[in-house]
Amino acid sequence: MTEFQPRVFSGVQPTGNLHLGNYLGAIVNFVALQESHDCIYCVVDMHAITVWQDPTELSRQIREVTAAFVAAGIDPVKHVVFNQSQVSAHAELAWIFNCVARIGWMNRMTQFKDKAGKDKENASLGLLAYPSLMAADILAYKATHVPVGEDQKQHLELTRDIAQKFNNDYAASIAAHGYGDAYFPLTEPLITGPATRIMSLRDGTKKMSKSDPSDYSRINLTDDADAIAQKIRKAKTDADALPSETEGLKGRPEADNLVGIYAALAGISKQQVLDQFGGQQFSAFKPALADLAVQKLGPIGAEMRRLMADPGHIDQILANGALRADAIARPILDGVKDVVGFIRRN
Repeated sequence: MTEFQPRVFSGVQPTGNLHLGNYLGAIVNFVALQESHDCIYCVVDMHAITVWQDPTELSRQIREVTAAFVAAGIDPVKHVVFNQSQVSAHAELAWIFNCVARIGWMNRMTQFKDKAGKDKENASLGLLAYPSLMAADILAYKATHVPVGEDQKQHLELTRDIAQKFNNDYAASIAAHGYGDAYFPLTEPLITGPATRIMSLRDGTKKMSKSDPSDYSRINLTDDADAIAQKIRKAKTDADALPSETEGLKGRPEADNLVGIYAALAGISKQQVLDQFGGQQFSAFKPALADLAVQKLGPIGAEMRRLMADPGHIDQILANGALRADAIARPILDGVKDVVGFIRRN
């Protein structure tokens, strides 16, 4: 049985303001995983252009995501932080995976259906093939674990399918080249924490999103203390007091969301939040939630703004990370080319 070195990979798209959902659903976990794993964190700018992006704004957003990583506590010296387009192995491996994956697999991806809408014939080919590039992102480093939100589980399952099919299709060549019985690992998802899915502050049935036209639907990581407090004050709630048991949150999406946000920011369970605030009205709970959010997010926003004021420093972080990422991915890609039968330069 082929053994694979434990390694974490994940990425964030630079497509607009990072918000509380990105932080609690992804970045908090990225920071925590540094303590126990070798981690590679990528700003996936090639994914961003599956729909058109303003070039100047895209550059700014790549730097903003990088600033958020560092401000939140990701260490770009001990671990690897880079942007995807600087490492050509992603694109090269994605093409090989395009020839392994099946069109039917891509057509089943719910995110393609959601993003393409009714006019899917007018969607870019890149949007359809997006999951193949995502598989290449992960497997270019033979990553064994990926922290993902619930909405990304289907893509990770496809990554496993592509890895399995490659291992099966090229089994004889993999063995002949001395790689054992598998070239790629079957990557496992890591879904952790009490709040993997943060909902809109204006509608507890919809995911918090940077594309929502209302800025009051989300807390941006760059919001200052006044903006954070105001958005929580204006967050939609119902007329009832908070329950004393989590069972009482069922059928109350806004209450459930705000309790979940408090729990995630405080690092406690929803039940522990209700042990403290059960029976109280939102007029008492919201100020406590606002204070906690400002305490946790305020320093991150301030550090992001400081880092963004020095784009040359951010670019150097990305360049250094890209060199280190390429040093890992290049021999893995070379092995793929050998297995497939390509003749390459030595």
